[in-house]
Amino acid sequence: MSNFKAVQLLAFLLLLAFPTTTTTSQVNEAMEVISTRLDSKKATSSIQKAAAMGVLKRLLPTHVSSFDFKIVPKDVCGGYSCFWISNVDSGNKQGKEIMIKGTTAVEIASGLHWYLKYWCGAHISWDKTGGVQLSSIPSPGSLPVVKDEGVMIQRPVPWNYYQNVVTSSYVDPFGIHRDLQLLSYNLHPRPSKIQYVWWDWERWEKEIDWMALQGINLPLAFTGQEAVWQKVFKSFYTSKEDLDGFFGGPAFLAWARMGNLHGWGGPLEQSWLNQQLALQKLILSRMIELGMTPVLPSFSGNVPVALKKKFPSANITRLGEWNTVDGNPRWCCTYLLDPSDPLFVEIGDAFIKQQLKEYGDVTDIYNCDTFNENAPPTSDPAYISLLGAAVYKAMSYSNKNAVWLMQALLHSVPFGKMIVLDLFADVKPIWEESSQFYGTPYVWCLLHNFGGNIEMYGILDVISSGPVDARISQNSTMDWLKSYSYRRYGKEINLIDAAWEILHRTIYNCTDGIADHNKDFIVKLPDWDPSLYFHSIMSKGSRIGNLFEQDNTKRFFLRETTSDLPQPHLWYSNEEAIIALQLFLDAGNYLAGSLTYRYDLVDLTRQVLSKLANHVYMDAMLAFQVKDAKSLSLHSQKFVQLIKDIDILLATDNNFLLGTWIESAKRLAVSPSEKRQYEWNARTQVTMWYDNTETEQSKLHDYANKFWSGLLARYYLPRASTYFHYLLTSVQRNESFKLDEWRREWISFSNKWQSGTELYPVQARGDSLAISKALFKKYLS
Repeated sequence: MSNFKAVQLLAFLLLLAFPTTTTTSQVNEAMEVISTRLDSKKATSSIQKAAAMGVLKRLLPTHVSSFDFKIVPKDVCGGYSCFWISNVDSGNKQGKEIMIKGTTAVEIASGLHWYLKYWCGAHISWDKTGGVQLSSIPSPGSLPVVKDEGVMIQRPVPWNYYQNVVTSSYVDPFGIHRDLQLLSYNLHPRPSKIQYVWWDWERWEKEIDWMALQGINLPLAFTGQEAVWQKVFKSFYTSKEDLDGFFGGPAFLAWARMGNLHGWGGPLEQSWLNQQLALQKLILSRMIELGMTPVLPSFSGNVPVALKKKFPSANITRLGEWNTVDGNPRWCCTYLLDPSDPLFVEIGDAFIKQQLKEYGDVTDIYNCDTFNENAPPTSDPAYISLLGAAVYKAMSYSNKNAVWLMQALLHSVPFGKMIVLDLFADVKPIWEESSQFYGTPYVWCLLHNFGGNIEMYGILDVISSGPVDARISQNSTMDWLKSYSYRRYGKEINLIDAAWEILHRTIYNCTDGIADHNKDFIVKLPDWDPSLYFHSIMSKGSRIGNLFEQDNTKRFFLRETTSDLPQPHLWYSNEEAIIALQLFLDAGNYLAGSLTYRYDLVDLTRQVLSKLANHVYMDAMLAFQVKDAKSLSLHSQKFVQLIKDIDILLATDNNFLLGTWIESAKRLAVSPSEKRQYEWNARTQVTMWYDNTETEQSKLHDYANKFWSGLLARYYLPRASTYFHYLLTSVQRNESFKLDEWRREWISFSNKWQSGTELYPVQARGDSLAISKALFKKYLS
């Protein structure tokens, strides 16, 4: 679904068209001006110190009296942001053991995390990837001392950016690798895709604490903007009813904001709008208290169709189709106000003013990407330049210090007023090909996944070196990896170290340049007629054989054949991953009580079995081709049984449950009708995603697929069983595969499931280690 390639190409073309000769001193001066101005908006030292202490109380309430915090000016750190860890003066302890000084509360929290990691062997990961490991921290009064005068760590870059514009709608990204990417550096910029559409303040507070501990100081803050837009458009004679077909539903807000769709999953009730605006104010307040700079949205030109009627002379263009099945105008083809129209700046300025009224003067940084996953009405560079100038003019009309944070470089924006996001720098870095964006400040970013898929994946060496290479330096992955496994599990286990060495060179060494998007057959069952596929390759003289090839690195991959068959991404030897899993299992007696170990064990077992299922599926397809009903039945049953067994495995860990996702959606509802709507949103996003007909599935079906217990057993399993039933019937009756009948049946099933209300567990059940061992013996020994 992502149009990232187009966005990246546009960015690169703009870079080539408009090079600059900006000097390093000019860049540093511009960044210093921005930083100084942003510092003036930060909370007072006493407020920040109290906020940092709040993080400690929520994370480690038993050790509140063991730490002392102090906000210090940058000149203490040589003019940079920093934290300084030292022992408390023995003559003035009063129970205090460790002093952490920092230029902001974020630096103090980051220093706390640094101390807990490197002196106490603790581990703090995302809530959905095992949470925290704090058992290795000594009791109060026995904390490890810091040598000599302590240690000062200067922030290597001014900003640590966090989140992506679709973060507000997608699901938490699970997987070991996502911990690694975030923890390989405590002070480097990185966005993520971790959903918060159903979060309440309690969950948001935990996430903001996590941000502070990771040193993040430039987070997106997009929650509640629909309530602001409602007030803005009201001043332009647009009613709430006019906006019902403009805003997307809660699980699809991000794409409505980007102008990809409108109305899908909606309308938004006034209770939702009010609730989200109140939540945004709590979020911003806490970010400011911690010394963060929130990034707020600005006007991209996306407008409701009603505006055409209210302002008939306005130059409003209807954009092209975006992934609908039949171009239904109820949600297809959004409207863009031309940047040359005076109304553009007027509306954009009104939005900035309304945000200032709602939140106060909390930031100068705004994010806006007009053509995110869609195409401009013209590719004329003059139009793009005009649009950029209009967006920035609207942004800066009421905030003269506004800085635009975006995914491309535009020459029509004044120097020093733009920060570029090199959004996919872990795989396709633009900074290398653009002389570091020709002197424009930029943020080295990474994308963890697409669609919030659950798959172990990563490029550890790139994550280790990429941000540093961008600053012309060096670093090592292996040294960090050894300490990581110790911190994550709280013990040093040789078996685990050996397993991580394998994972480092296999699963976390994806160097093929392919953006990972899980297309394993369990979660993205091919919608195709295999007889046509095999007929096609036979007509080309191909010999039916094993469709999996093996290159000289012993990595299995599906041969390129036809676009009808999705190609599961396999960039490593699953045989080596199986060895790593065996080592994990052997370490179980030492780590059975560790939640982080349990999470990783479940995730690795799931990964290995899912790749095995891909082979089983292809064996079934080969049996279908040679019309071997017995073999087809055997392999079909094995594929179905793998789904059942993986579902049982996933049910043993709270982080892999469908019920959590659905119930969190329902909890935000204030009426029965809202509850049904929010549940439909939650169910639809992870399955069909978008519109369909009776015989044509959504173009985005399974885009946001998930390995969740409940989803496997109650959605993927019935779908696969029905598909294999049609295949077997075709072979037994010696007739063609009834593709349309199969589609009609499973699409009907999917739509009913999307509208369903059956309950799913929200608490794990079963022994992860015992079940993983049993499945290893059953399938892999």
